[in-house]
Amino acid sequence: MNFVEELKWRGMIHDIMPGTEEQLQKEMTSAYVGIDPTADSLHIGHLVSVMMLKHFQVAGHRPIVLVGGATGMIGDPSMKSAERNLLDEKTLRHNQECIKNQLSKFLDFKSSEPNKAEMVNNYDWMKDFTFLDFIRDIGKHITVNYMMSKDSVKKRITGDTREGLSFTEFTYQLVQGYDYLHLYRDKSCKLQMGGSDQWGNITTGTELIRRVAGGEAYALTCPLITKADGGKFGKTESGNVWLDPERTSPYQFYQFWLNTSDTDAEKYIKIFTLLTRDEVEALIQEHQQAPHARALQKRLAQEVTTMVHGAEAYEFAVEASQILFGKGATETLKKMDEKTLLSVFDGVPVFEVNRSLLESGINVLDLIADAAAVFPSKGEARRTVKGGGVSINKVKVESQDDVVDTSALLNNKYILVQKGKKSYSLIIAQ
Repeated sequence: MNFVEELKWRGMIHDIMPGTEEQLQKEMTSAYVGIDPTADSLHIGHLVSVMMLKHFQVAGHRPIVLVGGATGMIGDPSMKSAERNLLDEKTLRHNQECIKNQLSKFLDFKSSEPNKAEMVNNYDWMKDFTFLDFIRDIGKHITVNYMMSKDSVKKRITGDTREGLSFTEFTYQLVQGYDYLHLYRDKSCKLQMGGSDQWGNITTGTELIRRVAGGEAYALTCPLITKADGGKFGKTESGNVWLDPERTSPYQFYQFWLNTSDTDAEKYIKIFTLLTRDEVEALIQEHQQAPHARALQKRLAQEVTTMVHGAEAYEFAVEASQILFGKGATETLKKMDEKTLLSVFDGVPVFEVNRSLLESGINVLDLIADAAAVFPSKGEARRTVKGGGVSINKVKVESQDDVVDTSALLNNKYILVQKGKKSYSLIIAQ
């Protein structure tokens, strides 16, 4: 597989240094991507870089993930208007382990193959580097003029922000450049990849390798992913879409991809899946013939959710999604954790009742018309029950004399009441 050609048709190349493709065709090459360890989980904004490394390994090359323990303590001025919070070493080490566990779903860290992936932390080689040693051995090779010419620096210095640019962040590109030099020397790493906002930092590294080691190294960046409506990719009303199921449930994760626009789905399916060019083109054609069937979105959601959370979590997310459309079963409801349940029924009317009413058992009409005003009157509730139009936890209420008790509670707290096909209410027993 030609790595550069693969990335081109997927729309994953923004800038590429001359000679990069030739280097990759000449020999197995090591390349690295830097990941910011400021959280104990990756979010889908990281996935583009991760997929680049995935394709790189599939193409027979060796991926290196650099966790920026040192650079995470400084902050990168690229595309940001303010400095970040600094982290202590214990937190950074914890975050590193969590990130590696997530990356293991994409990259092979364990095989005996020569191109098995490796994770490194730049804190390990930066922590004992004194300030005087750094400015003597590294700083003297890069001029201030060169550093000032970088877009990330110019924007912060000439922009409207009052914060300006601290010396700490100004030196970021030197520290990142030294990372590249270190990996070039220590791991024979000849390529650094990242988002297009990293081009300035990456090329500082190639320049440092040229000046200090007399070597040749390369750079490749992918476009920053955007949404067709101009919104920020990976952001929802509740914040980032995380890979950690505790932060973003597999159901919410699945829904994010399922709800992408047609234009975005056509772009994302190339970037975030391993589907072949023929498979992608066939899907796009199928989608164009019947857009309402949302074939692209469904396959995109399937591929990414399965890759991140596994097939079982994907199947459950599909089942949970069907509940809203009247197709889900009681078993699915009972399997749902509280977070998923609340996600699925976000926005439905919520009523609170005293738990003691359920402990002694309560008539269904008293529950849904008096204790909780799901129905405006008992008369309407009675008529709807008689017509077979009321369900408790997806089980049809057969008689107005039915009794509901604590055995009906989902997650020991919730009862789902359904009127007709698609009208839901949640009762919370406090």
